[in-house]
Amino acid sequence: MYKAGLSPRDDASHRTSQGGGAKAAPATVPWTRQVATVPWTRQVALHRTPAGFRLFEALIEPSAALVWLVACARLGGDSLDSRYLIVGAIAFSFTFPGAMRFNDSPRTAFAKAWHAAVLVVSGLALIGYATGYVNLFPREVALAWATGLPFALAGGQYLVRRMLPQARRALQSETRVVICGANAVGLRLAKHFLQRCDIGGRFVGFFDDRGPARLEGMGSLPVLGELKHLADFVKRNKVHQVFVTLPMTSQPRVLKLIDDLRDTTASIYFVPDIFITTLINGHVDTLSGLPVISVCDTPFRGVNRLLKRLEDIVVASLVLVLTSPLLLAVAIGVRLSGPGPILFRQRRYGLDGRDVWVYKFRSMSVTEDGDHVFRAAARGDLRITRFGAFIRRTSLDELPQFLNVLQGQMSVVGPRPHAVAMNEEFRRLIPSYMLRHKVKPGITGLAQVRGYRGGRNLEMMSKRIACDIEYLRRWSPGLDLWIILQTIAVVLRDQRAY
Repeated sequence: MYKAGLSPRDDASHRTSQGGGAKAAPATVPWTRQVATVPWTRQVALHRTPAGFRLFEALIEPSAALVWLVACARLGGDSLDSRYLIVGAIAFSFTFPGAMRFNDSPRTAFAKAWHAAVLVVSGLALIGYATGYVNLFPREVALAWATGLPFALAGGQYLVRRMLPQARRALQSETRVVICGANAVGLRLAKHFLQRCDIGGRFVGFFDDRGPARLEGMGSLPVLGELKHLADFVKRNKVHQVFVTLPMTSQPRVLKLIDDLRDTTASIYFVPDIFITTLINGHVDTLSGLPVISVCDTPFRGVNRLLKRLEDIVVASLVLVLTSPLLLAVAIGVRLSGPGPILFRQRRYGLDGRDVWVYKFRSMSVTEDGDHVFRAAARGDLRITRFGAFIRRTSLDELPQFLNVLQGQMSVVGPRPHAVAMNEEFRRLIPSYMLRHKVKPGITGLAQVRGYRGGRNLEMMSKRIACDIEYLRRWSPGLDLWIILQTIAVVLRDQRAY
């Protein structure tokens, strides 16, 4: 998730959807509504929600899934024991963190709830039927929980959203906010205040030295005056927070502005204009008390790293156990297909560009590494054995890579590892190519389920890299599960593999 925010290009063409109204600089601006307070720049500059609220938002869907599970068991007359504890833990892990947001429209919220419910039910069904665990539950309880889950997820989010305004008014008095700088960053920040319903205050308006003719995309957002009028307005109207979105090149103006505000009690927040580049998991941290802005980072830190590793161990172990007879059969087939090893290793770039050795079943009469020169397999390639063509078409040659996953060198889901020679070729042709190595390489990935498998032309490779970077931005356990389920369908119907 971030699941997600708008880009600066979207912000430059901003059009507010709130009601129109005041154009001058009144003492109060009645048309604005109660909206969010953002502590410092953590959310404002970098699409981040305060940690406590973000966790609260992420827990709504998992909590609704558990409450609905308990309700179905009770209504079905079944006892709550270790069976439901295990199912509840799996459902919680599949739905955490929740994808729904408080500013989603009802249509979007229900679509996300339906998507999450399909992923959870499909995943539990696969596990349940593979292990026989599904037979331990009353059929009516299982059906009621599965069919009612999307409505439970959407209903839980709706109830919390309905109760939030009352909680906001009870917990915090009104906070008035002004923004200095009606630029793309300032417009994005104003849109955040107007649309988010987090616990917080009210956006009042902009201050900017430019005239109306030079301001674009303002819509009905009010400009309250020039920067020199800011301090007096703040004192007279009891403004609590001032957000400065002026460009970094405006240092003298910023210093003058801060000096003028010293005679007020307003909190001042500087929102740096860092949208000159694309942010990947951007956030603000502190180092020895100094704010450090992350422009490009891996999503797998802290709890996310633990969740990802746990997911890899569980899925890889389950696959290896369930496919052990198949692994033995493929190994025998490879041995009978011709001279050479059953398994061979290829060097690839892994996390942070470090070398990893990837295992595969041998499908060719040669075991090339692709270190210096790489020749991709083509249809009718004479190097591919008859049995090798079968295991390549069905992706059975990739199964040993689940051993790489257990070793911690790969993940089940992530950017597919490319041959070293291919990496060195395309890193010079595609901007941001090496960003795909900020996560472990995967057995399957977003590019593969979208149909960008194989092919060495620049257009196809650019699409694969775009999918890899999108995966970095959007990662969640739910997205991984969706990719795994889509991979099964793709393998069964893919006619382009060879």
